[in-house]
Amino acid sequence: MIILVAAMKAKQGREAELEAALKSVIPKVELEKGTLKYVLHREQDDAGQFLFYEKYADKEALDFHGSTPYLKELFSSIPELLAEEPSVTLYEEIAAAKK
Repeated sequence: MIILVAAMKAKQGREAELEAALKSVIPKVELEKGTLKYVLHREQDDAGQFLFYEKYADKEALDFHGSTPYLKELFSSIPELLAEEPSVTLYEEIAAAKK
């Protein structure tokens, strides 16, 4: 499994616009076969700080996700909403609690 964590900071006053843009792709991502989790979070103490937690079955699923037209459109439309470049980190899942 591949885990991707992406953090994004909205410009002051643009928080709601960035949130709406980020949420807009979720229904499309839900249809991706190899995307197992795609969860958007907002920091409790900073309404402009967003984090995506994403889980992919394999590299092919991650590559497919990154190549979709809706993700490319999202990242071409949000730069003016961002206070800084997004931070993206890849992880390998090695253990998990079973519930």
